[in-house]
Amino acid sequence: MGVVKSMSITQAEIETGLIKLGVKSGMILAVHCSLKSFGQVEGGAISVIDAVKNIMGSSGTILMPSFRISPAPPLSETDKKLGITSKIKILRDENEKTAMGVVSDTFRTMPDVVTGEGLFRVSAWGNEAEKHACAEFKYLIASNGYALLLGVDIYAMSAMHYVEDALPVEIKSKFAPSEEARAFYPESEWLIEAWTPCAKIKPWHVILKRAYEKGYITDITIGNAKCMLVKVKDTVELYRQALKTEAFELYGLMV
Repeated sequence: MGVVKSMSITQAEIETGLIKLGVKSGMILAVHCSLKSFGQVEGGAISVIDAVKNIMGSSGTILMPSFRISPAPPLSETDKKLGITSKIKILRDENEKTAMGVVSDTFRTMPDVVTGEGLFRVSAWGNEAEKHACAEFKYLIASNGYALLLGVDIYAMSAMHYVEDALPVEIKSKFAPSEEARAFYPESEWLIEAWTPCAKIKPWHVILKRAYEKGYITDITIGNAKCMLVKVKDTVELYRQALKTEAFELYGLMV
């Protein structure tokens, strides 16, 4: 068998695909992207960003997460003994590379982009950029905005976390690490958790399926990347309602 070549895609082809997906001028759009999912993009991250900007126009708004977190390093034997199931390093403000990916990291450094403050900061461009950057994704939800998932699934959609105040305390406590683990990984430097649902349990995939069924999501393939356009408020509300009425089932904890 021959070697399968990586697909090459241009900015113009990305724009065409996004328009077919339903991206329009004037939208409020949170973009979450895996650049490598497209294949080989001519012009790299800049081409993806410019493609979205060209469609949105100055009346639209683009948001991207600029969270000050590292990719998750592998767990050590000590971590496992401490009951830690995930750990993420908190980065300094000046770190250029984050776990958000090269598209988001590039977007954040552009001169016409505004970036908010704090650990879970958001970068914004276009109409009311400063208001969106200050509000993180709260204003996106309130404004009936959309999420554009480029080569990533719903677990990259940060706005989902904004309704987890409805998560029962019994489930929240399962994620909480021990005092010993906290002493080893200070809160000022690390985000750690002590529980993860089993591999077969994917709560957000349940919500994804329901959102598709209700018509809140459309999708298309651009290059090698599956791309989704998501109605954010409607989709996160599905999650909120599920957390209020069936959280234990959703997280595989039948009671």
